[in-house]
Amino acid sequence: MTAYKSDFLNTLNERGFIHQCSDFESLDALAAQGKAIGYVGYDCTAPSLHIGNFLTMMLLYWLQQSGNKPITLMGGGTTMVGDPSGKDESRPMRTVEEIEANKASIKGVFSKVLTFGDGPTDAIMVDNADWLLKLGYIEMLREVGRHFSVNRMLTMDSVKLRLEREQEMSFIEFNYMVCQSYDYAELARRTGCNLQMGGSDQWGNIVNGVDLGRRMGTHQLHALTTPLLTTASGAKMGKTAQGAVWLNADMFSPYDFWQYWRNTEDADVIRFLKRFTTLPMDEIARLERLGGSEINEAKKILATEATALLHGRAAAEESAETARRTFEEGALAESLPTIEIAASEFLEGIGVLSLFVQSGLVASNGEARRQIKGGGLRVNDAAVTDEKLLIGPALLTPEGVVKLSLGRKKHVLVRPS
Repeated sequence: MTAYKSDFLNTLNERGFIHQCSDFESLDALAAQGKAIGYVGYDCTAPSLHIGNFLTMMLLYWLQQSGNKPITLMGGGTTMVGDPSGKDESRPMRTVEEIEANKASIKGVFSKVLTFGDGPTDAIMVDNADWLLKLGYIEMLREVGRHFSVNRMLTMDSVKLRLEREQEMSFIEFNYMVCQSYDYAELARRTGCNLQMGGSDQWGNIVNGVDLGRRMGTHQLHALTTPLLTTASGAKMGKTAQGAVWLNADMFSPYDFWQYWRNTEDADVIRFLKRFTTLPMDEIARLERLGGSEINEAKKILATEATALLHGRAAAEESAETARRTFEEGALAESLPTIEIAASEFLEGIGVLSLFVQSGLVASNGEARRQIKGGGLRVNDAAVTDEKLLIGPALLTPEGVVKLSLGRKKHVLVRPS
C-alpha cells in the first residue's frame, strides 16, 4: 500500500476511497500542511440527498478530520442546467421555487457529518447561484467559453456516451461542464479552494475545472475521485424494493436506514465499514476475521455506526433495539401470525397486492391499493410505494422471513417452505 505524507491521503487510501487523482505529490504536500481546501458539489434535484452523496460527504469528513478545510457547494445555479452524466434523457427542468425548496431541505444533512464555523478547518457552505445567475451570456462566452474546445468536450463521457446511444443532448446540458468548471475557478478565487472531489463519473468535469483554472490564472487546482460503489452482486448501491435510500429522516427513517445496512451482503460488509463508518481500522480488521454466522454481528455494527454518523447515536441505538425486539426476541416472533409460501412460488416473486390478500391483512387487491396510497402497507417496516412490487428472496430478513404490516399494530410473517 502506498504511503503518503498526509493523514488525509493515507486515510482515503486504506479505506478504499481513491480512484483517480490529478497530482498525488502536490495534493499530498498541501494536505500534510493543512492547506488543502476541498469541495464537493451537490445539485438540488430532490428534497433529499441519497446514499451515493453520503460517500462523497465522507470524503469531506476525512478532509476535515485530517486538519484541512471542507466546502459544500450547493448547486442552486447548476440545477437549473441539469447534469447529463450517466443519463440517457434530459433531467426534468425544475422551477426556481422547486430548486429553492429542495436546497432548503438538503442543507441540514451536512451538519450531521461536518463541523461548520469560522475556524481554519471549519466547513463552509456556498451556493453557485451567487455567481452563475449574475453572469451575462456574452461575458460567459468571452471570459469562460473561449477556453473550451468543442472537440475535447465531445470526448467527455457525459457527452460521448449519450451520443453513442443516439440519445439527444440539449444545448443547455452541453453547457453543464462549462458551468461546473467555472464553479471551480470561482471558488479558487473566492475561498482559496484547491481541490474538487466527487464520484468517478465526474472525473471529466473536474479535470476540465483544473484546466480552466490554469487558463484563467488561478493557483494550482487538484482533482480527486472515488469509485462508484456497487454491491458484490453487481447491483447499484442505494436501491431498495421501496426506492432510493434517502438521507433525510422524513423521507427514509433512521430505522429503515439501519435495516438497509443490516441487510448488506456478506461480501460487502468490510468495504462498507471502511467507507461509511469512522471505526478505527484495527477494529474493522478484527471484524474482518469473523466467520460464519458471526458476520451478522459485523452487519449490526455497520448498521449502528453508519446510522449514528448520519442520524445520531440515540436514533441508531433505538433502531438497533427495535430490530432486536422485532426479529430476535423469541416471544414476539412466536406471537406474530405466520403464513407459509411454497419456496418455488417465492423464488419467482409474488405480487405485493396478492401477498397481502393471502396474509389476511387486506380483503382485496383494491383495498391493498388504497392502503398503499395512504401509506398503510409496509414490508420489513418500509412503506410500500409501488403496487407492482414483487416479494421474493431479496427481501428475506436474516431470519428467513418477510414481515408484512398493516399500519403499526397488525403484522404477519411470511416464511418460504
